This record gives sequence, C-alpha cells and structure tokens, in this order.
Amino acid sequence: MQNIMGNMDIAFPNLGIYLKNVPKSFSVFGFPIALYGVIIAIGVFAGVLMASHVAKLEKVDSEVIWDFAIYAIVFSIIGARVYYVIFSWDRYKNDLLSVFYLRNGGLAIYGAVIAAFLTMWVYCRRKKQNFLQLADICVPGLVLGQVIGRWGNFTNREVFGEYTDNLLAMRLPIQMVRAGDISESISAHIIEGTNYIQVHPTFLYESLWNLVLLFLLIFYRKHKKFEGEQWLLYLGGYGLGRAWIEGIRTDTLFIPHTTIAVSQMLAAVLVVVAAAADIFIRRHMRKSRHSTV
Repeated sequence: MQNIMGNMDIAFPNLGIYLKNVPKSFSVFGFPIALYGVIIAIGVFAGVLMASHVAKLEKVDSEVIWDFAIYAIVFSIIGARVYYVIFSWDRYKNDLLSVFYLRNGGLAIYGAVIAAFLTMWVYCRRKKQNFLQLADICVPGLVLGQVIGRWGNFTNREVFGEYTDNLLAMRLPIQMVRAGDISESISAHIIEGTNYIQVHPTFLYESLWNLVLLFLLIFYRKHKKFEGEQWLLYLGGYGLGRAWIEGIRTDTLFIPHTTIAVSQMLAAVLVVVAAAADIFIRRHMRKSRHSTV
C-alpha cells in the first residue's frame, strides 16, 4: 500500500484492497447529486419493496405498505434531522437557518426509526390497521434499507471508528474527513510522511450486522409466537449491534452536558425492553393456555 493516498481514494490495507477515485457525488446537467442521497433513496425503495413482498406473504393488501410509506419517508427524514439537531445543538444554536441545510449532512438513523414507528402508530389508529402486525411486516424492509443506506456513509467518508489494525481496517485521506471526527487516538497513530488515517469501518460493521439480522427476521417470520415479535426482534437485535458499534465511533452524539452517548444508551435500553417484553408475553401466553386446559 502506498504512503500517499489520492484525495478520493479509500483503502482496506489488510484485505489488499485499494479503491481509486471513489466519488462523493456526480453531476446531472451541472447540478451536483450526492451519492449519499442516491444510496439512501435506493435503500428506502428496496425496503418498501421488501415490506410489500412480506405483506403479500401475510395476506395483507400491499397497497397499505405503499400508502404508509409516503408518510413514513417524510416524517422519518424530519425525525432523523430533529434527533441530530437536538443532540448537536451547539452547532446550530447561533445559526438557526442551518438546521434546514440538509445538504450539509446531519441525519440520525435512530431519529428516523422513532419517527417511523410513531407515524405507523398514528397511521394505524386512523386507518384501523393492526399496529403490531404492520410493524412485523415492515421491519425486514427497514433493516434492508439500513443495510444499503449505510454505504452512503462510505461514499461520504463518515461513520468510522477509532484506530485499528484489524482485518477490516480502512484508510481515508485526512483532508476528506471532518476534523472533528479525528480523535486523539487516531491522530496518535498517523504515521509521519503519510496523509491518511486508519480506522474501524463502523459503517461496514453495522451494515453486516443488519444483514445478519435481516436473514434472522426472514427465517423467524413463520416461527413467531405472537404479533409484534418480529418488531421486538428488530428493536433488540439492532440495539445489540448498535450498542457496541456506537462505543467505537468517533462521531457519537452525546446527551447535552454529559459524556453519555445517547444512541448507545437508547440501544442498550431497547435491548433490555425488547427482551423483557418478549419473555413477559411468552409467559403470559403459556399461563393463558394452561388456564384454559
């Protein structure tokens, strides 16, 4: 591997992979299009298609999915932005208009997830749909969208972790990443005479984790014991991965005036709540069966 990387290059040295000229955007009629946005859009579309397919398997009208998706997409974007702004308030408090500059980045997946499920709850109340059934149908699509969407972080050179020399270690040119994402540990490992940092590709870890979770959801669909169990499996499964991955990221959002990583704490809470809810419901179901015998 070379010591001086091209500005647009990305490398995985321990895998022997060196990618040259990985673009962040492309132009259409002179208008720049960020690859991040394109990849997110592909992830969203693939996720809706997946949910629509699961709906058909569950004998539910797939039009419900497409109808709900319109609301979910809009409010998820708002939720992702609101979550990010709340926990990055110092960046925006002196320039409130910058809150609306989405092209400058600043979306948080947990904000999108929270907004999506709140939107689903309201939608189900108004449309007389079963929330837990719809949640079970949609979570495989949600996970697929996350699997794909995380690669937008790859093209953006963001969502990476501390220094590592493990098998999946990733190298990025220093000038292509945000200065605030370069921790003291990363800086201490910058080799003199080079122009890159070497870090955990946490975007990749999360994408792979979600891929495993997706297969688990697909396999378990026919074996679930109650409506909503797939939803709980998603909340706990994603939370379990996010809790440890968040611990090595360098762009973590913190609860204001603390050193508590908000998404890591939320992920851990969801793991506990999801596991407890699943155990409680299963025990209640067993007691109900015994009482009717």
